[in-house]
Amino acid sequence: MKIALEQAAQMVADAQTVILTSHIRPDGDSIGSTLGLMHYLREQGKDARVLIDDEIPRIFRVLPGIEQIERPAEGTRYTADLLIVCDVELKRTGAVLDAVDAVRVLNIDHHVTNDEAAEYLYLNPDYAATCEIMHDLVHVMGGSFSLDAATCFYTGMATDTGFFRFSNTTPHTMRAAADLIEIGVKPNIIAVAMELKSYDEVMAQVRAIKNLEMFYDGRVAAVFIDEERAKEVTTTEGLLDALRVIEGTQVVFFMKWLEQDTYRVSMRSKGTNVSRIAQGFGGGGHIRAAGCTLHGSFDEAKKTILEAIGEELNR
Repeated sequence: MKIALEQAAQMVADAQTVILTSHIRPDGDSIGSTLGLMHYLREQGKDARVLIDDEIPRIFRVLPGIEQIERPAEGTRYTADLLIVCDVELKRTGAVLDAVDAVRVLNIDHHVTNDEAAEYLYLNPDYAATCEIMHDLVHVMGGSFSLDAATCFYTGMATDTGFFRFSNTTPHTMRAAADLIEIGVKPNIIAVAMELKSYDEVMAQVRAIKNLEMFYDGRVAAVFIDEERAKEVTTTEGLLDALRVIEGTQVVFFMKWLEQDTYRVSMRSKGTNVSRIAQGFGGGGHIRAAGCTLHGSFDEAKKTILEAIGEELNR
């Protein structure tokens, strides 16, 4: 059931024990929205914690309290008045849903592909990031931002907008970011931290780009990472940012081996609706950034995703 932001704020205000979670393969918005709201709720005297069923990328160690994010322990039961699922629909939270006994579950998201299965859902696809929603949620609750919360929320907005370069950046996004900067957030520190890569990560990206292929008269750039290549390309962090600058491209993506006959696809576009492509394979995301999982042999998966992208380009 979709609810208004004021109703979501009341649910949060009424809860004393709160668990926050987000999607596997966490990014800046998922981490920023959960961790930032955790800080705010604790400052209000509530018992709040973050559970994410995946490893946290090391670039986010710049965020205050990052070490307090927990991964659900096997066999452990967690109880709460309220479980808040941020930046994703419920089914993509890994083991968290099964591990948590919550009186109520609230889903807060900005992805237009949200399946709306949550009992209570606040969805605003006009916002660039879930952290942008959190900015408004705190205001509706009559609260103010500590520097810790502001830093987390700013990071989510910055990363989901390509540091305010992507088309999802709106005047409201910029005003919300300015609010957080006035509190003391240092954009330069966040930007440097998000761009940081180890030597091994840089070399992994170099090896990946060496396998670059172009399709559809240069409108599509892709990197395909099969099982053998995956041994060398241990990270794809920043890969799509490197590809999307290629002149003439409309869609850039990579397809990486995860396990036997299973491949992860991540896409970015300059106009094409890649969320529609991802939804066709049970995935989701934004119009300009989306992902999905494909099953089958390497050749089958490669053919399938290329055909789907071609169909969308020709709509």
